Amino acid sequence: MEIKIGTQQILTVLYVIAWIIFIGLCIEAGTHIFNALFTLLINPQAASYLNLKALYQYDKGYFITELSLISISSVLKALMFYLIVKILHDKKLNMAQPFNKELGRFIFNLSYLSMGIGLFCYWGVGNTAWLVGKGVQMPDIQRLRLGGADVWLFMGVTLLVIAQIFKRGIEIQSENELTV
Repeated sequence: MEIKIGTQQILTVLYVIAWIIFIGLCIEAGTHIFNALFTLLINPQAASYLNLKALYQYDKGYFITELSLISISSVLKALMFYLIVKILHDKKLNMAQPFNKELGRFIFNLSYLSMGIGLFCYWGVGNTAWLVGKGVQMPDIQRLRLGGADVWLFMGVTLLVIAQIFKRGIEIQSENELTV
């Protein structure tokens, strides 16, 4: 007996997985933002979160900068998965006519978000390296969730190329609809 898994079942599984990732990323982004504010306004001892106590003691401004870069990249990741959840929830994926404006806009937005994540991660890595050069003890880039800037940039450019192909597909599809 052969079990056939259709596109609809795969999209349902991806929808559930996207929700789980989205919730996790929201928690991560919220944790970074809350901890930064809690450390700055209430308890400086909370700077030990992400092992940034040495940075906080070195300079509060650099601490704010580093946590801002971490927070922005986390928020962009959560936003990316929000868009994925939204397009799957709204059922905007029309397999009969895959080249539609909604999907084209979705792919463009994902490409811009990917490049934004890559740029902020790259900036964060450079900032961390600069601080290490100043003698500040900093945690590993992976622990700060800033690793993989090159992968995010690569994904952003790849999605941008795919978005351009979709844009052309939308143009061809609408030209065909007009001639029929």
